[in-house]
Amino acid sequence: MKRIGVLTSGGDSPGMNAAIRAVVRKAIFHGLEVYGINYGYAGLIAGDIHKMELGSVGDIIHRGGTMLYTARCEEFKTLEGQQKGIEQLKKFGIEGLVVIGGDGSFQGAKKLTEHGFPTIGVPGTIDNDIPGTDFTIGFDTALNTIIEAIDKIRDTATSHERTYVIEVMGRHAGDLALWAGLADGAETILIPEADYDMDQIVNRLKRGQERGKKHSIIIVAEGVGNGFSFGKEISDATNMETRVTVLGHIQRGGSPTASDRVLASRLGAKAVDLLIDGKAGVTVGIQKNELVYHGIEEVLSQKHEVNLDMYKLSQELSI
Repeated sequence: MKRIGVLTSGGDSPGMNAAIRAVVRKAIFHGLEVYGINYGYAGLIAGDIHKMELGSVGDIIHRGGTMLYTARCEEFKTLEGQQKGIEQLKKFGIEGLVVIGGDGSFQGAKKLTEHGFPTIGVPGTIDNDIPGTDFTIGFDTALNTIIEAIDKIRDTATSHERTYVIEVMGRHAGDLALWAGLADGAETILIPEADYDMDQIVNRLKRGQERGKKHSIIIVAEGVGNGFSFGKEISDATNMETRVTVLGHIQRGGSPTASDRVLASRLGAKAVDLLIDGKAGVTVGIQKNELVYHGIEEVLSQKHEVNLDMYKLSQELSI
C-alpha cells in the first residue's frame, strides 16, 4: 500500500484533529502518501480530495472540530453514491481509507469494504456509544465541558435556592449524563437505558428539602425527553422554583483534553498500522488501556451498553 485517504464524518468531536494528525504523520513515517477528503462522504463523492504533507497537520492537535470538515450525506447510503466514491478513490490512486466518526460513518466504511475497498474505522463521537471500545474520541472533552457548566450552574442554584434541570446530549446513549451526574453529585440522573419513576424523584427532592437542602441538580439525557417538559413536571409536583438549562452544541466544541489527544493519536496511528498489515473492514478501539480492533460488522451488530453499576451507585449516593 502506497497511498491512503482520511476523512471525518457525522458529528464533529474534540480530538478528531489529533486523530487526523496521527494518521498523516504515521503514514508519512512509513513512506506512504496521504490524501485528505473534505466534508466526509459528500466530499468523497464530489472529489474534494487533496494531498497532505507533514505541515498540513501542524498546530492542530489542540484544536477542536475537524480541519477536514464534516457533513451528512444521504447519497452515500445508495449503491450509486458508493460507486461514485470508489471511482474518486481510484482516480486519486488511493488504496486504503481511514474513516473517523460514529456508527453512521462506520456504516459507510462497511459498505466500502463490502465493495472490496480496504477501510478502517476510528471511533470519534462525544456520545461514547460505539461498541468495541471503552472510550470514543471526544467523550472526555465533552464530559469535562458539561462538568464545568454544572459547577457554574450549581453556584446560582445555591444562591437562589433553586432546582436546576440540565439537559445534555445523548439521544441513544446515557454515558455523558451518567458520568457528568456522578462526577458532579447530581441528585437525579435520567438516561435512555434506564426507566425512572417520577414519584420517586419527587419524593427524593422533598426529603432533601425537609432536611434543609437548598438546591438540587437533575441531569437529563436528551434521549429521555425534553428538559423543559421535565422541569415543569418537577415544578408542578414539588412547588419548588425550577429552572432548565439546555447545554446544546457547546458540548461538541473546545480544545480536546489530554486524554482525548492521546487516545486520538493512538487510535489514528493504529489504523494506519492495520492498513499496512493488510487489514480491512475493522474498527480500532481501546479496552483496558490496550489497543484492539474488531470487525465493523460485529461492532455495528452490537448495542452499546451503559454501566448500570455506575447508575446504581449514583442513586445510592444521592439519598
